[in-house]
Amino acid sequence: MSQMDRRRALKVLGSLGALGATGLAAACGRSDDLETEEPISDEPVRIGMIVAQSGVYKPIGDEMVRGFQLYLDLNDQRLGGHPVDLVIADEGETPESGRAALDQLVKQGVLALTGVVNSAVMLGLRDTVEQAKIPLIGSNASPSTLQSVVYIWRTSYINDEPGRALAAYVKEQVGADGRVAIIAPEYDAGLDSVQGFRQSFGESDERISDPVIWTEYFPGKPARNAFAPYISQLVDRDPAAIYCFFSGESAIEFLKKLRQAGYRKPIYAPGFLTEGPVLGQLRSREAEGIVTSLNYSADLNNAANRRFASAFRKAHGSTPTTYAMASYDAAQVLGKAIRIAGKDLSPLQLNLALGRIGQIDSPRGPWQFNQPRTPQQKWYLREVQLDGQVLSNVLVSELATLG
Repeated sequence: MSQMDRRRALKVLGSLGALGATGLAAACGRSDDLETEEPISDEPVRIGMIVAQSGVYKPIGDEMVRGFQLYLDLNDQRLGGHPVDLVIADEGETPESGRAALDQLVKQGVLALTGVVNSAVMLGLRDTVEQAKIPLIGSNASPSTLQSVVYIWRTSYINDEPGRALAAYVKEQVGADGRVAIIAPEYDAGLDSVQGFRQSFGESDERISDPVIWTEYFPGKPARNAFAPYISQLVDRDPAAIYCFFSGESAIEFLKKLRQAGYRKPIYAPGFLTEGPVLGQLRSREAEGIVTSLNYSADLNNAANRRFASAFRKAHGSTPTTYAMASYDAAQVLGKAIRIAGKDLSPLQLNLALGRIGQIDSPRGPWQFNQPRTPQQKWYLREVQLDGQVLSNVLVSELATLG
């Protein structure tokens, strides 16, 4: 199959995923049911993508590349009507490696930047991006301390928002006398997550008055008994529920050891606890019933998500994650802004255009940028349930609109 035929096939498959029996007939007479970037120029635009291509963050980086590339595949490899030259640089694991990736892309004369997995890397890039005056549409890392920026936009969230969205629900579930134990790693994202939860819950509330259990931050796979002393503290407190913040290998190890220690009460967390490959590494008794908050659920019933999720599953054989979705939206945002900027296409004009793109028709549901250049968006309650023999994050309800 030629590259062009593959692109057309992906467009059709993605469109069919959004259609029911009646919609299929309607689509035969309407081309606007397909996402399309109508060609307006053969002059390519160069986009630089900073994502982890090695090290412990590579699984998230891979998802972000998949999401961005899927948007290009569905749109004839164009953004705003221009062909795209996508240049990927390895973020690595540290601010230093992230800055090296940024320097590499700036030297190549990129029109815009996207990506960034790690919050510490995002903070490390801040000043260089602002000085270079090249717009960065971040699609994952979003520390709450990243403020007063002009050229940095984010299509993901702010790190304290998942906890803020979930707190009221947890308060209701534990009742007037239920105590909640809080545990998280002591680094940027963990600190933000706990702060958001505590502020929304009510920092003076007796139910969360016990000291937070801060764990060591394990960027890779934790040692076999790394969580043992922390879980011992949790179990000794005998809380009515746990609020925690972990992801990836740490989430897997924490949940396994917590269940082995005999804890069977509710677990609440930002959705990263069960996002991506985590559920595939857990047994039903270790994960079923965990409740999380996230800005995306793969089973959301809207046309944009049916199109996106169907095309993603066909391309990769897996369920799309919030990491892929936010990167897909970053491509969509860039496409809109490039078209608005028109013939006078420069990083400065593109940055101005980003402020005029309005509402995004996203797989997560409609959203738009707020004044701090982050999404005003809905947050969703999800529960881990068995879907046949497979554990899945199942949408329960909407929680809040934040941003």
